Amino acid sequence: MSDRATPAPGEEPEPPEDGILEEPDPSVEPAPSEDEVAAVLAEEIEQLEERRYPSTIGGACYLLVLAVTTVGIGVVTVGEWRLGIRIVAGAILAAAALRLVLRRRDAGMLAVRHRLVDVLVLVVIGSALVFLSATIPDQPV
Repeated sequence: MSDRATPAPGEEPEPPEDGILEEPDPSVEPAPSEDEVAAVLAEEIEQLEERRYPSTIGGACYLLVLAVTTVGIGVVTVGEWRLGIRIVAGAILAAAALRLVLRRRDAGMLAVRHRLVDVLVLVVIGSALVFLSATIPDQPV
């Protein structure tokens, strides 16, 4: 007889000498079956497919900020660059205001970092765009 705790591949494990099999550890939960895992995954996929709208007010505000920014860029391409940049700056400053007043769970994609960091970055960028659009001199064509 060997003193090995585990049998070699191809060998059957030896029964204990006293004939009593060890009880499973009650603190260890059994692994879920394939059917249970498949059911959970199917439910998650169904939930993801059902939702086709922003789940928070912040998500809707984020889409609004993106739409206004797109309009501003469109105005820039038409030729009124100062007005277009001011529209983009207004959208960014509105995002800062929304991030300031909305709770983290309601802010959606407006929440990237800590609230004050988000607001500070957005205010600096929006203010810089307003400042630059007001101070850059017109160039002769």
